[in-house]
Order: sequence, then C-alpha cells, then structure tokens
Amino acid sequence: MKRLALLSLAALTVVPLYAQVAPPTKSLFDGKTLTNWKSTPFGDEGSVTVKDGMIVLAKGDEMTGITWTGDTAALPKLNYEISLQAQRIDGNDFFCGLTFPVKDDPCSFIVGGWNGGVVGLSSLDGKDAARNETARFMEFTNKRWYKIRVRVSERGIAAWIDDKQVVGVETKGRKIGIRSEVEASRPLGIACYNTVAGIKDIQIRPLTPDEAKASIPVPPVPKPK
Repeated sequence: MKRLALLSLAALTVVPLYAQVAPPTKSLFDGKTLTNWKSTPFGDEGSVTVKDGMIVLAKGDEMTGITWTGDTAALPKLNYEISLQAQRIDGNDFFCGLTFPVKDDPCSFIVGGWNGGVVGLSSLDGKDAARNETARFMEFTNKRWYKIRVRVSERGIAAWIDDKQVVGVETKGRKIGIRSEVEASRPLGIACYNTVAGIKDIQIRPLTPDEAKASIPVPPVPKPK
C-alpha cells in the first residue's frame, strides 16, 4: 500500500512537469491547400501554389508571399514560437521573410536577403536587417531545406536556423517595426524577394513559463572568412 501511494505521488509530480515542457503545437499548413492563407497583394507578385506538400512562391516583380487569413484574434502576440521549413528553389535573394507579431507591433525575420546572404531582424529602432546588430552573413544552398524558428518572449526575440541560434535581442525599450514593403504581410506572413521559394511545416506553439521568462542569449557573429 505504501509503495502504491508513492507511485501515485510520483505520477502527480511528473504530469505537470511534462505539461510544462511539451506545450501543444498547432499546424498552420495542411500540406495540401492554402486554407487560412492568401496570396499577399504586394503588386506584380508571382503565383502561389501548393505542390508536393509545400507552398511554392513563384518569382514576382520583387516580392511574392502568403498572408494569414485565419482567426487573427487567436494568433498569439507574445510568448510563442513559430517554425517552418523553407528553401530557395531559384534566385539569389531572401527566400523567407517571416513577418510576425511582437505585442502590438510587427517584425520580420529575413533569411538570405541583400543578394543572398544577410540574416537578421527588420526592423529595430528603424534599422533593417542589414543595418542593426542582428545582421550576419550566411551562405545558403538552393534547393535545400532549412529549418527556421522564431521565438517571441517577454524578454525579446530569438531565432534559429537548423537549430543553430542566429538572433538574440532583448526588446525592452526598443522600437520594433517592419519595412513598408511588407506591410501587406501583417499580422503573419511569409515572403520572398526576386526568388522562387518553397515553404512547408508551418507550426506555432505557446512557450512554457520558463521559456517565457528566460534571458535572451546573444549569439556570436561569425568572423568573415
């Protein structure tokens, strides 16, 4: 009987811990249709289609993208993480410009911009991804999938590419915004520039209490080769 009571107590302690480290994840793309998404009306954008389980953003006269049309009231504005996979199918500029909410302001995570290699947030204090402290240069291979993840917490914004952290910035006292060109991507959107891009596995989840309060480490910027 005593052993049974101890096992029951252990079960009660394990369940809440598991619930904290494994919050529910919601898929935002069914792999078959553009349900809850629309082609972003940038003007002279390319076509948006679903093929082989991915969203294909065709090359436009500058930008092509998708914007969320689902329940915007249900979209989190803080303490969440959004992830996806993206690839540059053809072209030489950014293949993922992920625009997302930070409280009541939008921000964009740019992957492969400015002729193919710049990664960073647009914008911080009016400076875009090429001109603020989150800017870094990375090499990307066409037709290769990259795992992209952005976390918005009480402390700030962090981002990873293939599970390697590439952005970390505290947002207290900072002015968060976007470039005017991606205004049509709000509140949540994904765009590419002068490029054919593939997007899949779009998911979103709430942060655990510990993740929400954790400090934001600043990743080192690699030295030029």
